[in-house]
This record gives sequence, C-alpha cells and structure tokens, in this order.
Amino acid sequence: MTQRILILDFGSQFTQLIARRIRETRVYCEIHPHHMPVEAIRGWGPQGIVLSGGPASVHDQEAPSVDPGIFSLGIPILGICYGLQIMTHLLGGRVAASEHREYGRARLEILEASGPLLSFAAGSQEEVWMSHGDRIESLPDGFRPIGRSPGSPLAAIADPSRHLYGVQFHLEVAHTPQGAQMMDDFVRGVCGCTGDWTMHSYADMAIATVQSQTRNQGRVISALSGGVDSAVASVLVHRAIGDQLTCIFVDNGLLRHGEAEQVAQAFRNHFHIPLQVVDARERFLVALAGITDPERKRKIIGNLFIELFEEAAASLGGADFLVQGTLYPDVIESVSFRGPSATIKSHHNVGGLPERMRLRLVEPLRELFKDEVRELGRELGMPEEIIRRQPFPGPGLAIRCLGEVTAPRLEVLRRADQIVLEEIREAGLYDRIWQAFAVLLPVRSVGVMGDARTYDETIAIRAVESSDGMTADWVHLPHELLARVSTRIINEVSGVNRVVYDISSKPPATIEWE
Repeated sequence: MTQRILILDFGSQFTQLIARRIRETRVYCEIHPHHMPVEAIRGWGPQGIVLSGGPASVHDQEAPSVDPGIFSLGIPILGICYGLQIMTHLLGGRVAASEHREYGRARLEILEASGPLLSFAAGSQEEVWMSHGDRIESLPDGFRPIGRSPGSPLAAIADPSRHLYGVQFHLEVAHTPQGAQMMDDFVRGVCGCTGDWTMHSYADMAIATVQSQTRNQGRVISALSGGVDSAVASVLVHRAIGDQLTCIFVDNGLLRHGEAEQVAQAFRNHFHIPLQVVDARERFLVALAGITDPERKRKIIGNLFIELFEEAAASLGGADFLVQGTLYPDVIESVSFRGPSATIKSHHNVGGLPERMRLRLVEPLRELFKDEVRELGRELGMPEEIIRRQPFPGPGLAIRCLGEVTAPRLEVLRRADQIVLEEIREAGLYDRIWQAFAVLLPVRSVGVMGDARTYDETIAIRAVESSDGMTADWVHLPHELLARVSTRIINEVSGVNRVVYDISSKPPATIEWE
C-alpha cells in the first residue's frame, strides 16, 4: 500500500501548502477535518500525522480540538503553530497569551537536531516565518525544547519516545527557506517514508477509482473547457472507461480569442474522444445581463453550465455522471472542505453548482495541485501545447469583465487579452509565468487622442508567478514589454484609453479580480 501522511485541518489558509510540501517528498497525503475520529484515523493507516495551524486560540470557548487518543496511537505527529498549541494543551502543558507576539520573519536557534530539525546542527540559526499571539509557557511531561526564537523560548519541542513534535513557526511557507528540508526530516526521517508516490501510481489509483465509480453504471459526460484541468481529467477518464465517455464543450461566449475552434480541433486531432460542441453564447449573455456582483455571476454561470450538460446528456440518450477538472485550490477557496478553512470565493465547478443536480460528479483531480495535474498529463502522454497552457477560470472572461457583461465589453476585453498573450509569448515569457491576462475595469477616465477628448474604460494587466495557485506574486515584467502592451492596447482596442499594471500578491489579493 502507498505510504501516506494524514493532515488534520484546524482552519489555516496554509493547510494546502502543508500538503504541497509533503507531496514534494514524493509521499501521498490527504487533508481531513480536525475532528476525524481516532478509529477512522487508525483505519486510514497513516505513517504520520500533521496538525495544521489555525486562527483560533486554545482558550476560545469553541476552540477546534482533536481526539486526544491520537497521541497514543504510536504514529509520529507534527503540530504546526495552532497544532503545536492544541497538542501542548491536551497533553498537560500550558499555553498562554504572549506579550511578545511574533508575526513575520524570525530567527530560530536550533537547540537539538531532532524531529523536523534532524538535518540541522545544534547552535545554528535559521530564518522562519511566525504568525501567532499565544505561545507555549510550559511543556507537557516527556517533552523538551529543540528550538527557540526571541519571542518563543519553546518554538520547537519534541518527545522522541512517543514520536511527538511541534513547531511554532510555519515551515510550509516559502518564507521559511529551509521549511521543505524540515518537512522532509519529519516525513522521511521520523515517519520512515521512502517517497514511493508518483504520478504513475496516482494515475493507476485514479483510473481504478473511476472504474469502480462508473463502470457499467451508465453514460459519462465530461465538462471540457479546453484548459489543462478538464483536458487531463477527460483523458484520464477515457483511459478508464473508453467510449462510455463523451466530452461536452460549451462555447459560452466567455472564451478567449479563437479558443472555441482551437479546443475542438486539438481534442479531435489528439485524443479521438467523442466530442459534442454546444453553442450557448446567447444564453449566457442573456443570463448575465445586468449582473455586476461577482458571486452572482459565478452562481449563474455554474447553474447554466449544469443545465446545458444535462440537456446534452439527454440528447445522448441520458447520462449518469459528469466529469469535472476540479482541483485542490478550487475546493479550498470555495467551501470549508474537510475542515473549517474560511471561504474565499465560489468556483463555478464547486460552490457554483446547483443544490439539486441529477448528474453525479466524477472529479479525478480533486486532490491535485496544478503542477501535479501537468505532471499527470505527461504521464498520460498528452502534448505539451495543452499541458503548458496557462490557467483559465471556469467562468471565463465574465470574471475579468468587471461590472456588467455585454457582448461589446467582452470583445474589448478579448482583444486586449490577445495582445497581452501575444507580447508575453513574443518575449519568451509564456512558459515562465503562471498566468498573464487582461482585466476590463468599469472605470472611465478622461484621455486625449489626437486633438479629441476621450472618456473610455481602463484595462488592467495581471501577471503572476506561482507553483500551485495557493499563493502568488506579481511578475516584474520588463518596462519595455509593458510599454509595448500598453501602446498596442490603446492603439488597437477601441474604447480603452488607459492601461494599468496590477502589482498585488496573493495574499492579500487573489489571482483573479473577481
């Protein structure tokens, strides 16, 4: 059986990053709620358990907790931030509000090479990322300090005899430079995992799961958008059940320039999977008329997609399952999935689905991050031109067209977006950027073109770098490139007289504007 680590979620927005760090060690992991019963944990059979951070204090009246029985399972446990504090609290130590809060970078002095600090020499110092008000004041019996910081004398603790460890800092974030090594020390050094999880093994597991879920259970349709997620999901499901699958591509009028034709041609030429194209451009524009609230846009688009898929299923003589390319970041930003993490926004293929849907969902990528999906696509033999495509949101240009969505405004945005991508490709940056696109703002400003006064809309350019979409930073595009993009948009796109560049990171912003 594949070795695996269990992550118990206490509501941190960094929980998904813990999963990323563990998977980088080639060990499979899953996130489950903090209240998972101890018997269920034992039955799941993890080689190790990680308790995530979270926004609560252990002294809150409704503070999230964990079944204390997990500390007697003999399974190695690592508590991170709140996870450290709840472990300390439950085992008899003392957690108190600190007068010396720590937020941001701090220096960790290594006192002992143990647990998540196995690779580090005693006396050395490492930069770490802190984010806490409470701190550990006294240790439970059997524990000893293995690391300290100026604000946390007990910033890392260990009880090696019971394989219990805790760190006050967030080793999963990029701001802890040696965090990946620390996670590797715990996963491999303490838990004894050998890193046997690969995309080949995941593909085998996912194919078997799809077969078990759908084989001889009726027709399956796939919601093909043309992006890498839906394409990989469709190819994987076709590998599992063959022509029991039919792909449905909906031209919703919210796509990029020439995308509908490119998707249909690529899918028919490369994969030879039955494909049905649905022209629903007018239906989406009518449904979105007058709508400016981004959540309403997403809900409307999600509901209409499902209506169209159900209609397409009926035209095929009926279908029982709908394949979607839902990913981990989609889920964590849409709902409190497997834990109490805060909702950020609804994704059309998660939070935007109608409550009553006749089709049962098949989501073979639900546990993967974007880079893992690309790796899976390569494992399935898919061409690089599809695998390397930058992410494109399910609701399409509707959430990049801020304000009302109309055909003329979409055309303005589509032309501006085409220019952005052309110049990014020409500069040789397309494959180095996670995502680059244009956003049409409902902001008019005064301009001068020739001798005439203009009062037109504004285009914002967004370009970010990321590894998984959970965090992102803006790309420092060359000024000459930005100048070319701005000049071309203003000269070639009627209705725009101003171009701005978005220099916001995620967090606090999101990648998409809506």
